[in-house]
Amino acid sequence: MMKSRFLFCSLLVFGQPASANDAVGRLNLAGYKHREMCSATLVAPDLALTAAHCVVLPQDGYLKRIGDMTFVAGWNGESHKGASKITQTYVHPRAFENGRFQLPFDIAFVELAQALSPTPLELGDAPGPFSLLGYRRSRPHRLDVQEACSGNSDQILRLNCPVEPGQSGGPVLANGKIQAVISAKSQDQTLAALVNDWVFAQLARHRASSGKSD
Repeated sequence: MMKSRFLFCSLLVFGQPASANDAVGRLNLAGYKHREMCSATLVAPDLALTAAHCVVLPQDGYLKRIGDMTFVAGWNGESHKGASKITQTYVHPRAFENGRFQLPFDIAFVELAQALSPTPLELGDAPGPFSLLGYRRSRPHRLDVQEACSGNSDQILRLNCPVEPGQSGGPVLANGKIQAVISAKSQDQTLAALVNDWVFAQLARHRASSGKSD
């Protein structure tokens, strides 16, 4: 049986559409002799949803340096809607399991040092068509939006719209709500980790600890 080859969309050393949402931004990782970039989405003023492999190493599951991470909301090449360092990460407990990275659970939260002003996006569960948002390596300073994407899901959402490095962690939207998080590409498909019970529970815990209701 031929093994699928996955390209994680955050592997880079480093489109202004009308429907771009300021809650979506770049998750930058910059340290000594390295630069990486992913996408992420505010789901609370001080919490963003992204892909697990953006904050941990896919080969061993070890956490990347939190001190190297910064979230920049609504970046358009000239300005942004707020930026913050990261204080904590919450990675799906099954993202790295049995010595392997598990794409269906490639999902994580990053907690921000300060609350940002853009209106957070909501989580949801709705059929397509889907929209994919994120920052491409070829256009790192403009949010890219692909609309009318179709897909099907079993343990993971498989979409017919192409992605490239940098879009990992970006939201897959249906009816304006986050249905999944862009994870990787396999041949001509985009693979996205569906929001699941752990995601809803983690967000509820965060809201409770922040004194906010659901």
